[in-house]
Amino acid sequence: MLTHAWGILAHPKREWQQIKEERETLTHLYEHHVLLLAAIPVVCSYIGTTQVGWSLGGGTTIQLGYLDALGAGIVFYLVILAAVYAVGKVIRYMAKRFTRPPSQSQCIVFAGYVATPMFVSGIVAVYPLIWLCMLAGVIGLCYTAYLLYIGIPSFLGIDSEEGFIVSSVTLAIGVLVLEALLGITVLLWGYGERIILSLIGG
Repeated sequence: MLTHAWGILAHPKREWQQIKEERETLTHLYEHHVLLLAAIPVVCSYIGTTQVGWSLGGGTTIQLGYLDALGAGIVFYLVILAAVYAVGKVIRYMAKRFTRPPSQSQCIVFAGYVATPMFVSGIVAVYPLIWLCMLAGVIGLCYTAYLLYIGIPSFLGIDSEEGFIVSSVTLAIGVLVLEALLGITVLLWGYGERIILSLIGG
């Protein structure tokens, strides 16, 4: 379980080669990596939201009940899993124009491992300050960019010059996905109770 999680963070160049040699399937990727690591920001957000509460500044704190937070957590978890698949599809679409494009499965596996720093950065949600979560997200995104630039040539077999284009577009889309996830996080975990009450009341 989580065989490559530490390796992809500590020595990514060597780890990319090892992952490539294993010819990992999507089922194995999700069972042994994505499903587990994607739970980090969800579980930490659940703890932080129910025990501490979202601090929005000015002394305003929003805290959810256990059931509301559970519902928000399930939605958040499913969104993260879908985001990994979507980014993999984007990489595949970008790579189609190359002479020997990687398969869709390879691209999604690649996206799953590239997202590792973003998953790990979710630990800070245990103490859910908006600025702290954003800072951790930016740091995770920077390391994700590094994994993209070194992983595309070695794992997907796209040369560095062409890979730069794929990396840049993927990173740009990754930023949009991150912003969307942050927005969803604030809505679900910070205002989830209000949204649920307004829907019931409506």
